[in-house]
Amino acid sequence: MSGNLLQYETSPYLLQHRDNPVHWRGWNEAAFAEARQLDRPVLLSIGYAACHWCHVMAHESFEDEATAALMNRLFVNIKVDREERPDIDQIYMAALHALGDQGGWPLTMFLTPTARPIWGGTYFPNEARYGKPSFRQVLTEIARLYAEDRDAILAQADSITAHLAKPRPDAGSVPLDEELLDRAGDAILNIMDREKGGTRGAPKFPNTPVLDFLARCHERTGRADLAAIVDTTLAGMSQGGIFDHVGGGFARYSVDAEWLVPHFEKMLSDNGLLLERLALATRISPRADLFRDRIETTIGWLLREMQLEGGAFAASLDADSGGGEGRFYVWRRAEFDALLGPDDAAFIAALYDITPAGNWEHVSIPNRLATPESLGAADDLRRRRILAELRVARDQRPRPALDDKILVDWNGYAIAGLALAGQLLGEPLWVAHAETAYRFITESVARDGRLGHALRAGKMVHPGFSSDLATMAHAAFALHQATQRARYVADAIRFLDDLDAHHRTADGGYHLTADDGEAVIIRKSDRTDDATPNPHGLAADTLIRLWAYSGDDRFRARADAILAGSAANIVANVFGTASLLGALDLRLRVRTVVIIVPPGTTGRELRAVVDAHWRSDIVLDLRDDGDLLSPAHPAFGKSAIESRATAYVCQEGRCSLPVTEAADLAALLEGRAGTVWSPA
Repeated sequence: MSGNLLQYETSPYLLQHRDNPVHWRGWNEAAFAEARQLDRPVLLSIGYAACHWCHVMAHESFEDEATAALMNRLFVNIKVDREERPDIDQIYMAALHALGDQGGWPLTMFLTPTARPIWGGTYFPNEARYGKPSFRQVLTEIARLYAEDRDAILAQADSITAHLAKPRPDAGSVPLDEELLDRAGDAILNIMDREKGGTRGAPKFPNTPVLDFLARCHERTGRADLAAIVDTTLAGMSQGGIFDHVGGGFARYSVDAEWLVPHFEKMLSDNGLLLERLALATRISPRADLFRDRIETTIGWLLREMQLEGGAFAASLDADSGGGEGRFYVWRRAEFDALLGPDDAAFIAALYDITPAGNWEHVSIPNRLATPESLGAADDLRRRRILAELRVARDQRPRPALDDKILVDWNGYAIAGLALAGQLLGEPLWVAHAETAYRFITESVARDGRLGHALRAGKMVHPGFSSDLATMAHAAFALHQATQRARYVADAIRFLDDLDAHHRTADGGYHLTADDGEAVIIRKSDRTDDATPNPHGLAADTLIRLWAYSGDDRFRARADAILAGSAANIVANVFGTASLLGALDLRLRVRTVVIIVPPGTTGRELRAVVDAHWRSDIVLDLRDDGDLLSPAHPAFGKSAIESRATAYVCQEGRCSLPVTEAADLAALLEGRAGTVWSPA
């Protein structure tokens, strides 16, 4: 079969390549059957729609007739969207790591016709330079080795595949305790940039699992240095060019050590996770007003530019537009002078570092790194008005491409972020948008009650991966905490039960792929975080919350099995297992605040105290008097006092004495209440 077949795909990334002279195929059995029939190796190219270097390699090589002719003559060529098929991406990225390469995208791998990895790399230039061979040289050499040294090639493929299938190391008797959490917090703190935030040097990534773990360590220990690094990192991102000050939303990462110059693509996953982290930070940070502003503008961007028909959210916005990277987002001082009056132009240019010389490649990236974090009320109102004018003007520029596929896991992050931000900042409309997106995902990206992974143009990737089930369980429980609607707890349990039924490994963990999903050469069950939390960490966290909410020890036992099975990974790589460490922290100190509401009362005042004192270890259970808890719950049998809304704080199998006054509940949550535990 000849010709480029990507016209029959639905992924925006694959469709970007449908007019290439390369005879691309999607990932399917027909492509590998063709390779076996022709006795050719497979060239696998993995990327995503917002990937700048993927575009560069496409322009240099995949759009080049001579290079395409070489690819078509020597290989069967397969294109994969890593966001649509993370199972494929994880396998071959692990193979590249096994070859000693740091990895990245575009991921370029050469495979046998049976999908075993031979060799690979990332971006290859069209001409040899800086010690790196040209892509055409690589193509020719791999094809020659496959034809002339087949036994060695197949032996290497067998060796790499065997390496990928190696069992996880035994943790031995590693204690999962506070001492491990303290050591991990110190180890991570030692590689952080105390002045600018993030890890030392460049590039700088948001890395929300690490920030979340460090924040939890601060909550547990009260250490100011841990709070400071989280606060500094969030402030650096909020003030830097990585944040889109005109339109809202955070870019994928900063290429420099200052948070100034972003890699301009915006991903739904990053922004959902940052909404949640920023919302939590508003409870403890002196920069709460700054973080609230960034939450508001990011949600404005999500609803304006990313929300699709039906209420779910698109995956990403490209870095490139108008023929270059970041052109949609940068400004020249002359544009300000032309768009705004001289006074407004001078005011906003000084505030956002817009200079005639520019701060990046002769243009300016708006940022607040060198200006005050807060302004007076009049100046702040003026700032908002001018930014709205600039956004209207910017919208006339060629826009970055929107990858409008719907990813279940990434929507889960956005749902949880919207739910928590709405709950803590008193914005019920944000919670309503979270519920709308959740409804679309559970009704339209599912089949026979089981979640899928991706949807676009009526085509679904199904069944979903462990990441989808773990993230949506997390999102469901976040919606329960915001709304106290019991159906969300039931959904969280159902998603985690599906995870156990179809993804369970022998050591208490989860394969990424389902047992009835498409067969792949290795069913990965990695424990390390990526740009997003690992499914094991998310699942353990939600299981612990379900245990605290219900008192049902089966949830605790499942969380404990995940943590015990991951102990060796945690000890070997605390930075890469921050989400698991966060779950362990929760396991050791989770608190349930039960508010019992008799008829004629609302419990609103007590709930407001809980929201004002919200920490990552709190589970809220607001229920009517007489609506009994499970007999296994420590608050079982407790009731309202004197027909007033009554709170109990339960931890480690015991509950506090009842409190009915807001001030008393605040003192209890702050640890100022003295000995208030009821007798056992």
